[in-house]
Amino acid sequence: VFNVESVSVQAVQPYKYLILGTSTTGIGDLQDDWEGFLPTFSSRMDFTDKTVAIFGLGDSGSFSDSFAEAIFALHDALKDKVKIVGEIPDEGYTYDDSLAVEDGKWLGLALDEDNEYDDTEERLTKWVDKLKKEFDKIEEKENKKTAKNKISKQKVKIKNK
Repeated sequence: VFNVESVSVQAVQPYKYLILGTSTTGIGDLQDDWEGFLPTFSSRMDFTDKTVAIFGLGDSGSFSDSFAEAIFALHDALKDKVKIVGEIPDEGYTYDDSLAVEDGKWLGLALDEDNEYDDTEERLTKWVDKLKKEFDKIEEKENKKTAKNKISKQKVKIKNK
């Protein structure tokens, strides 16, 4: 766990899977520490072979027209640079609008500890289970690719003998 206020790109570079979290402040604004770090993170991070998941906090009662939109801000800055997983259906939420919902799905896990706190544990559990499955699929695919490459190299060695 890293605090975005003080973390460096070099500190998170070794990790293959990154779960990014932020609160939404004001009317859909990204949290201040992310505002300072995101430009550096998105431009200096080597996202090769990385996978990102995003979660965000918001207040659907007071900011129903921009609920958890900080998820969108992170997603928008990173979508062309890295594989992003962890979308969830827009079901069971009470809000009016959010840029963090596209085609009936949240771009990450949205949580509301002010108004929908009774749903947090179930939402979080389901999302983490989903991430585990998505990460496992990525690992399986990479393992198959690695095995295929080893077989190809062995074939080349046999032909060259």
